[in-house]
Amino acid sequence: VHLGSGDPYTPGFPSFNHTQFPPAQSSSLPDILAQTITPAMAAQLFGKMGGPSVPRSWVETGLNRVSPIKLGSEKDVITVEVNNVLVEKRIHNVFGVIKGFMDPDRYVVIGAQRDSWGPGYAKSTVGTCVLMELARAITEMLKRDDFRPRRSIIFASWSAGEYGSVGATEWLEGYLSSLSMKAFVYISLDGVVTGSQTFKAAASPLLYKLIRETMMEVKSTVFSNDTSKTLYDEFAGSNWEQSVIVPMKMDDSAYPFLTFSGIPSVSFSFTSLKHGSNYPYFCTLLDDKDHLDFATRHLTADVAVAATRLAGHMALRLVHDYLLRLDVDKYKSLLRSHVSQIMHLSTQLKQSGLVTADQPEVLSTQWITSAFGSFSRAASSLTTTIQNSDLSDTELCRIINDRIMRVEHNFLSPYVSPKDVPFRHIFFGTGTHTLQALADHLEALRKRTLDSDWNLFRNQFALITWTVQGCANNLVGNVWDLDNEI
Repeated sequence: VHLGSGDPYTPGFPSFNHTQFPPAQSSSLPDILAQTITPAMAAQLFGKMGGPSVPRSWVETGLNRVSPIKLGSEKDVITVEVNNVLVEKRIHNVFGVIKGFMDPDRYVVIGAQRDSWGPGYAKSTVGTCVLMELARAITEMLKRDDFRPRRSIIFASWSAGEYGSVGATEWLEGYLSSLSMKAFVYISLDGVVTGSQTFKAAASPLLYKLIRETMMEVKSTVFSNDTSKTLYDEFAGSNWEQSVIVPMKMDDSAYPFLTFSGIPSVSFSFTSLKHGSNYPYFCTLLDDKDHLDFATRHLTADVAVAATRLAGHMALRLVHDYLLRLDVDKYKSLLRSHVSQIMHLSTQLKQSGLVTADQPEVLSTQWITSAFGSFSRAASSLTTTIQNSDLSDTELCRIINDRIMRVEHNFLSPYVSPKDVPFRHIFFGTGTHTLQALADHLEALRKRTLDSDWNLFRNQFALITWTVQGCANNLVGNVWDLDNEI
């Protein structure tokens, strides 16, 4: 019931035992009493209720197992006995580090949830095994193959993964300033194997290209008898993004890394098409070896090997290559799409006749367009700089990498409080500061809904424009190279 991550009583700041913060409560906690129950309990309750029927959309969500479904009436009386006890527990995250040889203060974090409510075979056991095997294999590469990574790798075993990725989130909150400057990618291993029929990934757009290239490198021996086939051949289809990329959900442990800390993040999973393309036993007593083996057609170990290879290839590319494998151009196309949507909705609103004579500049898209232009030029300039640079120049590579690794962080709105609005990312966060919220507000103004407000909209528009412009300015590199009018 907590629509957030971390300790709900220390929102936006760490719940370390040596800090003396006054009691607080996350804005993502419900304002009414709430208790989670099982589908079987819900079905039993619905079966005994009277009153009018539920909307059709409710039936389509799967509640049609109970027939008929009623909303209840004043005559219905239900007594619920709750025996929950609120207690504080100390948790322990565990870390291992392989230090880089040239840029040890720049690191990839690879993490997996260690504990779970229940057996947690798919939720935590497989991911922890993959994490341990990656740590072992890369350590062996250092000892036997003289492997020398340029950058560091942190292996993180998270505690209190359910619910809300508490261990990972509290670590981020406790070391936010340091991590946002030094950690440039997070790879999540939670739930990497839940089936064997398809492959899905949720990630920052900066990592799309790396995911695609890695899929082209890793062989698909588990899923095909053709030994020449790669994961890309097996799962990409005619449109790899449409086939593979899915939105990152709030319950994903990579989500706070991306939207709270501004660290490019990726989580992926080999899944089953059964039960609507996902594994139905997470966070239940049925998340055990037998059910996962059934979901993978008894290929759990083999699929875990494929997941290990995929994560390992990505990590090694990120710590070995001269330049960070982050594709800034992908954000350029994504930002273009959002700006086009805003311009279209703005035009619709103007044509509706709702803009009065004393509001001539309220819907001007000049500055958001200008900010997009600045970002587009900065991204193109970065590409040109890379193409014309001597990549053996260590100092030059570090300067370029510093520009690249700040992009994600600069898409966090600096105009909202991490305590009140922890997920500050303007593309993937939640709240009025996001690009989607701006588009939704335009639509609300056109429909004259009660929650629409011209002054609030103007404030949203201005702050989002400045967030985009600030990211563009930082991507340029030097203040004397700026070419914008804002």
